Amino acid sequence: MIHNLSSTNSIFNTFIGEIRDIEIQKDPMRFRRNMERISEIMGYELSKSLSYTSQAVETPLGMAQVNQLSEQPVLATILRAGLSMHQGLLNYFDRAESAFISAYRKHKNSEEFDIQVEYLASPLLDKRTVIISDPMLATGNSMVMVYKALLKQGKPAKVIVVSAIATQEALDLVKKHLPDNTEIWVGAIDGELTAQSYIVPGLGDAGDLAYGVKC
Repeated sequence: MIHNLSSTNSIFNTFIGEIRDIEIQKDPMRFRRNMERISEIMGYELSKSLSYTSQAVETPLGMAQVNQLSEQPVLATILRAGLSMHQGLLNYFDRAESAFISAYRKHKNSEEFDIQVEYLASPLLDKRTVIISDPMLATGNSMVMVYKALLKQGKPAKVIVVSAIATQEALDLVKKHLPDNTEIWVGAIDGELTAQSYIVPGLGDAGDLAYGVKC
């Protein structure tokens, strides 16, 4: 199931517009905060599909029945670009455990590259809900590789993918290789990939914009 939040008008679209804006991008702190705000809204929206149980909460004047999450999800993110989105999700799922995975492009030439996964720090994931955040779903290969790496920690009951901008090509690949009950939440779907696998119009390199140009 794919949820495209830009398909309806809301303040969310302002934040998507700002992470794309070449002038606003010159302020890395604002770029990071906009990524946080995007994932905060996504976290709120996707929370509606999670499981809840009624629990008694004591107030100064009595007892109240409140629906609470039945289980906290695990928040997984792809280093380094996903850190701002991870923080946004963590702002809302503040009791969740976290998983961190490194995935990067190892270039053979200007157009060809392999996805390398070299680092994984994660709790056990068997039968749990895992939310994987990555700002850009360009080809979808990184997300598929990361999901396969996470399986070393157990098979999740449910996977939710959160991304600011995706291509249809990436969405098709993720749907093909991740479980059938996977939910995908995106801020926008763009129609083009360059020969170097960058999204057009996209926004550029999310990791560089948030944390500086890497060598």
